[in-house]
Amino acid sequence: MDFICNICPRECSALRESSSGAGVCQSGSLPKLARAGLHFWEEPVISGKNGSGTVFFSGCPLKCVFCQNSEISLKNFGKTVTVGRLREIYLELIDKGAHNINLVNPTHWAEAILQSLNEPLAVPVVYNSGGYEKAGTLRRFEGRISVYLPDMKYTDPQLAGKYSGAPDYPRTAKSAIMEMYRQVGDYRINDDGLIEKGVIIRHLILPGALRNTKEVIDWVADTFSPGQVLFSLMSQYTPAGDLKNFPELKRRITRDEYDEAMEYLESSGIEDGFFQELSSAREEYIPPFDLEGV
Repeated sequence: MDFICNICPRECSALRESSSGAGVCQSGSLPKLARAGLHFWEEPVISGKNGSGTVFFSGCPLKCVFCQNSEISLKNFGKTVTVGRLREIYLELIDKGAHNINLVNPTHWAEAILQSLNEPLAVPVVYNSGGYEKAGTLRRFEGRISVYLPDMKYTDPQLAGKYSGAPDYPRTAKSAIMEMYRQVGDYRINDDGLIEKGVIIRHLILPGALRNTKEVIDWVADTFSPGQVLFSLMSQYTPAGDLKNFPELKRRITRDEYDEAMEYLESSGIEDGFFQELSSAREEYIPPFDLEGV
């Protein structure tokens, strides 16, 4: 299933061939996975009691210098599988009791994932991405995705260019999130406390970037009304990857930064969502990428 790829906002027109790497994401046409298993460290409405059936895809169209999953997102560790095997993995996770199928970093694998979801699954499908999406690609998923779980990393193009090589990230992510909401509408949580449909917008507080965090909170508060989306403020930033050119990122956020972000969130009018405790900044939250379940 070789194809010229313009799936993501990079639009690099790379020739994607079987397992050979190409383009900004350095990926072939067949999906490459690093891990598939039950995951308990997502938001409570996703992890629930049994865990979320997470499928970690390799490669990434974003190049975040601080990525905690850099072993797979930047270094492309993983195993290439067929679309048929990908579908089998979903079913195996469901058999283990997964509350949902959670596609982690799926953006550049849209073609294979669409094929794998030709037939509906018995549980909701979660599209868990960095938010750097083409609205046109997302429209192809309409009716197949129940829950969108995007990041909103930046409102500042300069910061997005510096840390992710994507100065167009703010406008691109905003457009993508609006398309996600158009598809699934207001969030719905069932009697077991699990999300059945909706959008959860995540934001990771970066050290020294409180203005960016406040602007993200402002955008969410100004764009959505209570009951429409969930917002998840994350404090788990842990220095990772090659940060020699980014010394400001070689530390966790401070207690003062955390408290200021929390106070701003509390005053924002955002009523629906989650926040992490400052103690969440631990390496243990990064799963082992060991090809489990692949």
